Amino acid sequence: MLSYEDHFHLDNSTIGKIMSFALSKGGEYSDIYCEYTIQNQIVMEEGIISESNKWISLGVGIRTIKGEGTGYAYTEKLSFDKLKHAALTAAAIADSGKKINPVDVSKVDYKNHYPVSDSVTNIALAEKIALIKEAEEAARKYDTHILKTSVSIVDRISTIQIATSEGQLFQDVRPMLRFTVQVVAENNGNRQIGVSSGGGRKGNSYFQTVMSPSDHGHEAARQAILLLDAVQAPAGRMELVLAPAESGILLHESIGHPLEADFIRKRTSAYTDKIGEKVASELVTVIDSGIVKNDRGSINFDDEGTISSQSVLIEKGILKGYMHDRISAKFLNAKRTGNGRRQSYKYQPIPRMTTTYLVGGKHSPEEIFKSTKKGIYCKSFRGGQVDTASGDFVFVPIEAYLIEDGKITAPIKNFTLIGNGPDVLSKVTMTGNDFAFSDGRWTCGKGRTVPVNVGLPTIKVSEIIVGGSEIS
Repeated sequence: MLSYEDHFHLDNSTIGKIMSFALSKGGEYSDIYCEYTIQNQIVMEEGIISESNKWISLGVGIRTIKGEGTGYAYTEKLSFDKLKHAALTAAAIADSGKKINPVDVSKVDYKNHYPVSDSVTNIALAEKIALIKEAEEAARKYDTHILKTSVSIVDRISTIQIATSEGQLFQDVRPMLRFTVQVVAENNGNRQIGVSSGGGRKGNSYFQTVMSPSDHGHEAARQAILLLDAVQAPAGRMELVLAPAESGILLHESIGHPLEADFIRKRTSAYTDKIGEKVASELVTVIDSGIVKNDRGSINFDDEGTISSQSVLIEKGILKGYMHDRISAKFLNAKRTGNGRRQSYKYQPIPRMTTTYLVGGKHSPEEIFKSTKKGIYCKSFRGGQVDTASGDFVFVPIEAYLIEDGKITAPIKNFTLIGNGPDVLSKVTMTGNDFAFSDGRWTCGKGRTVPVNVGLPTIKVSEIIVGGSEIS
């Protein structure tokens, strides 16, 4: 298994001194976030390696909290003087002059939710290139209409240490893998793109146990070739069936973001002040979990030192809670949920999702399709946008089909899904027994990026607006 290696060399005495500087102006709380990351990226385009990069970053972010205010500073140099300067900068948020003496820190134990013994970061460059070549060849040979191919592999190991003024010391090693194949297919001037991507906090065994490079190559090519024959999507109000796994990104954007508690604290979410109220169909239970084994969104503890857990956000249609960091939890008198996350040591933590999913139900996919007279079936998405205040969203599907008289028929293209998160949740009429997590491809942006994941069973929504090119 990957083991923690000390890249920071901050002993207990030094941590205590730096913490004292951070709290020297009367701050209520402080933490010292240390990060060492090594990341590799290899890209092959048209059978030729076009990029091969390696990044190493090392830095420390120091935060001081006073009420709802936060002082934050970071340094890429770990000398005592630089750390002291950063700590005093962070301390400036408070001005009471009251000093707080932090206790000595001691290491906190936790369960490791992503044990990895075969990190891709540690395998030879030639082995990585062989994986890429395998995928590229599989995609190129899939069909004569494949025009362009692009394959990338990104692997990363982050070593994290967090010391808090509450006397806690957290240390973790976070692996990450992402493998992506993108192809362009062309026929008589009609060009379509297919994408297959996956990974997570997993090692090289991912390619033997989940999806091989050839599998990814075939899937990306299959999608592009399928779309060459897709018809223009109809427009209007239609029934919607979402496929398991990847379609959970609609849940992430339309429901997840408005339940992040910084929006609640600022009263800019459609779900503000609605704890205990019915906000969805009784078939809807939504969970955010940081403890799914080897999942892309999992974290053993969040980026301010809260041990990861599983939070029920909506239970049988009733809003149960929000996703909190330290500041929002204190403001709303709630328990911290382990959702305080940051892109790197350069950023302070804010409430962010981990792995967000809708729990499976009792219906078979076949029952769901048979119940649908006229609708669309969406299997994968490029992403979308949501207005957290209103819950209004727009999504762009990649692979989708018409459903006519209970049967999946023609593939469709060039359309959007337009709706409102609370409204869509209230119109969930069937949930499938085929729940699945996405294969670790998603990265969430909210001013800064963090790895996340989604999950979903097949579900049916009684009505949604389809923005297509033909009037239905």
